[in-house]
Amino acid sequence: MNAIHTKNLTKEYDGFKAVDNLNLKVEEGEIYGFLGPNGAGKTTTMLMLLGILKPTQGEIYIMGEPLSKNPLSTKKKIGVVSEKQYLYKEMTAQEYLSFFADLYKVKNKKDKIEELLSAVDLLDARNKKLGAFSRGMQQKLGFARALLHEPELLLLDEPVSGLDPTGIKQIRDLIEKENKKGKTIFISSHLLSEVEKLCTKVAIINKGKLLAEDTMENLKRRLTDFIQLEIELTEITKQIIDTLNSFDFVKEVKGEKNILTLKVTSDKDHRAEISSAIAQKGGVVLGIKKRDISLEEAFITITQKNISLLAKGEEDV
Repeated sequence: MNAIHTKNLTKEYDGFKAVDNLNLKVEEGEIYGFLGPNGAGKTTTMLMLLGILKPTQGEIYIMGEPLSKNPLSTKKKIGVVSEKQYLYKEMTAQEYLSFFADLYKVKNKKDKIEELLSAVDLLDARNKKLGAFSRGMQQKLGFARALLHEPELLLLDEPVSGLDPTGIKQIRDLIEKENKKGKTIFISSHLLSEVEKLCTKVAIINKGKLLAEDTMENLKRRLTDFIQLEIELTEITKQIIDTLNSFDFVKEVKGEKNILTLKVTSDKDHRAEISSAIAQKGGVVLGIKKRDISLEEAFITITQKNISLLAKGEEDV
């Protein structure tokens, strides 16, 4: 079953389509990254998934149920963490979670609150006023609040934005822990390095349209035309460099000491052909390392033309 399924989801404002016939499929148990530049339609989509905005057309299914037919029941299955936490600064962490536990009608709320504060490493700060909380502490408290009613699905909008490295790791560990418990995680973010570490599947949206939805490895492969190889030799000679430069699939050759760095096309694995050519010129290959491009590097290289080509490639499949 899909945890999230949108069918032709569209949101229009005075003739402008902020979201345009968006079809997403997020399977149960996935950590799913929702990516796109500013203004792509990510926030509008999130607000529709939460039932805050009503679609102009299309349908949203959460855990197999139409959001439009029973919104209150469906929303109880969702936990939300936004980019910024809006806290009651005069409350303590204990009071804040108790307030929401009453709204959610959480059973054994005292034990549940203690369990969650411990899980986010805030148990010692339970009686501290929220106005004195750091950004990282606020974000972790937001996670505790989102988990109070034991939702099946977590919707996270820029969950680590503005956090220091320690805070980012704490939130990342918490996301992975909840996923191991069986929760589906939907993350909207522009921090691609974090998405790459966490997500099993990603989607790219631009100008309201879904351009790609695939596994991390497949998407990275489609977003770049080149890969980098580092080749360790006993000795680098001019003959070896000239031979490698003669191949059409080799776009760049650099040598330093006994390491050759090659930029080659990603259409297939060229390592065997390269090794053979080096051997024919008397070279001895001690090792070849392939450096995969990161999701962040791949995404940064995309121009509007690249995005259009990516979308065209999907249509041809």
